[in-house]
Amino acid sequence: MSSQEGKYNIKAVSKMLGIQPGTLRAWERRYNMIAPVRNDSGHRLYTEEHIKILKWLITKVNKGFTISQAVNLLEHSELPSEDPVSVSAAPDASDRSMDLTEELMTALLSFDENTAHELLNRAFSLYSIDKVLIDILGTLLVKIGDLWENGKITSAHEHFASSFLRSRIGIILHTLPVNGLLPKVVSVCGPGEWHELGLLIFTLYLRRKGFEVIYLGTSIADGDIDIVLGEVNPKFLFYSCTLQENVEKTIASAGELRGKHEHLIIGLGGNGFNKVSRDDLKPYESMFVGNTKEEWDTWLKERLSV
Repeated sequence: MSSQEGKYNIKAVSKMLGIQPGTLRAWERRYNMIAPVRNDSGHRLYTEEHIKILKWLITKVNKGFTISQAVNLLEHSELPSEDPVSVSAAPDASDRSMDLTEELMTALLSFDENTAHELLNRAFSLYSIDKVLIDILGTLLVKIGDLWENGKITSAHEHFASSFLRSRIGIILHTLPVNGLLPKVVSVCGPGEWHELGLLIFTLYLRRKGFEVIYLGTSIADGDIDIVLGEVNPKFLFYSCTLQENVEKTIASAGELRGKHEHLIIGLGGNGFNKVSRDDLKPYESMFVGNTKEEWDTWLKERLSV
């Protein structure tokens, strides 16, 4: 029998994949990711290809994706020939993530968009969204930023890589639901900054947790943040700074806003702060959110409990 012929009814699929028939029907109705054929009695019949797609989606959901995120990723990916669960559980999986980071950087710096898409699709098929964003893309951004700062790549290389990653991150960002019980957040690049991808990754981290984030990005005029804060009344404001030369201005702006908005909690992040003596930054130590997901989790948890 051909793999394209329907041979499994919904009860068999439910038992095979551990998914309730009602959930399966809802996914099909809402997302149209598969279209099972009907037999003469009108009952759904699923093909081997349908089973493969459903297994892939369920694997993603079990890794922490919502079904809408998984379907969106499926639409921009090719199903891997290997089982994602077995691959990600392999002993060298962590090493493979480093290889993917290097290969993705090579593709981007060679202006090879097709290969970059394929590599990023592969990363998302093997790892959770948080691992891809923080461990792979976060590492990639730091490396590309350092190469640009040290004059080893041109601004054209940096712009191409940034544009590519901004587009892919944006696809995910706009699919995430918001928890209305959580406080509002504003995220913005520091004065003089035009590197926004680190801030985008952190914003996506916050959105994954359910925060409603007003993302301002770069090139915000002096005084405009005050207007936004007055209109939005957020609990948190996050500043990103990637260039050492902008650290002093970013800290000065954060200090000024902290003085004006008594109940505002300000967080600082970005590779620029890692290039400055910690002694110089000691008065602002409580503002630094850290560099890893674990540090971000701890920083947020402590301030949400106040």
